[in-house]
Formats: sequence, structure tokens, C-alpha cells
Amino acid sequence: MAYPGYGGGFGDFSGQMPGMQLQIGQPMPGTGPNLLPGGYPAYSDSYSSAGDPMWTYFTAVAGQDGEVDAEELQKCLTQSGISGTYSPFSLETCRIMIAMLDRDYTGKMRFSEFKELWAALNAWKQNFMTIDQDQSGTVEHHELNQAIAAMGYRLSPQTLTAIVKRYSKNGRIFFDDYVACCVKLRALTDFFRRRDHLQQGVVNFVYDDFLQGTMAI
Repeated sequence: MAYPGYGGGFGDFSGQMPGMQLQIGQPMPGTGPNLLPGGYPAYSDSYSSAGDPMWTYFTAVAGQDGEVDAEELQKCLTQSGISGTYSPFSLETCRIMIAMLDRDYTGKMRFSEFKELWAALNAWKQNFMTIDQDQSGTVEHHELNQAIAAMGYRLSPQTLTAIVKRYSKNGRIFFDDYVACCVKLRALTDFFRRRDHLQQGVVNFVYDDFLQGTMAI
């Protein structure tokens, strides 16, 4: 089974991240990250933070352990201005952002994970701005369906309907809810794919494993 690449045409970051120059003030340093399936960057812990403007945002709110929790991540993203003209991310959305990349299950985010999140957020933001052509800050349910398909997901009409009901308010999807939807789709797909050893789209779950994976997101 070919799993979706978490961004389709919007997720190819072989060069500079979209929005980086606008948001941070200078191009992304370094020679560029390695790419995960689907075009998303994978930053290793050996990535050098020297001269990286994002390091300033991160360390300004990180604790003594060099990691950020959900509240600190919310503050960091708000100060960075990555939301642009859209409303800042809610605390709940920041919690699931951490869960999406929390591979060591600390409940916090290291700088390398923050860099990976930043790349994904920029991809999703570019996607959202493309479909939010009237710049209302919201998209309609059929536009969300189109965006999900553009990210490579092939979902049934019933699943798409369930997603729209979960993330829409009065028939519209706001940027924060859109990102929350993208985060959960990616995190749950990762969770499932890691257990689909034959890549056939079928997995047998132990109940406790299922709860650990889904309740954490």
C-alpha cells in the first residue's frame, strides 16, 4: 500500500522553506535537510543551531532541559508570527503538534523536532492560503476535501464527512482547525503505517497499543 506523502505538491522542501524569509527575516541556513517520504524534512539531532535565527525563538521559551512543552510552543509560534494574519494556534493544537513528533514520548519538543514542525506548518499554511482565495481566513468543506486529496490522502466520502464535521464551525474551517486536522491525519497515519509491516493497509492492534497511540494525539 502506498501511504500518502504528507503534503503532496505542497510538501516538497528541497530548497528554502516557503515563508521562511518572510517570517524569520533571512533564508534558511545550511545545505538543507534530508527528506522524509512525501517531501517533509527530517532534521537530525546533530543539526547545527549556530547562526540559525529559529534558535533564538526556540531558546527564548525553552526550559532548562532545552525542550518546550505545549504552552511554551504556543508562545514560540505566536512570537514567530508563522500564523501570519490568521489567529494564533490554540493550546490544544500545540499539544497535538508535540504528540505528532514526540518520538521519545517526553511530552515535549526538542529543537530538531521544532524544525521539522516548522517545515510542516509552512507547507500546510501555503496549502491553506492557496484554497483561501478570498482571504477570509476560512475554507469551506469542499475545499478541505480538495486540500486533503492534494496532500495525497485517499479517503472515503464517509471519512471526509466525519473530518469536516469534527473540524468545521458553521460550515467553515478556520486555519487553526485546519492545521489541527493536518496534524492528526499525519500523526495517525504514521502510527498506523509503522505497524503495517506488509504495507497492505491492514493492522491488528492490541487494545492497549491502540489506546496509547490514539489517546496521545
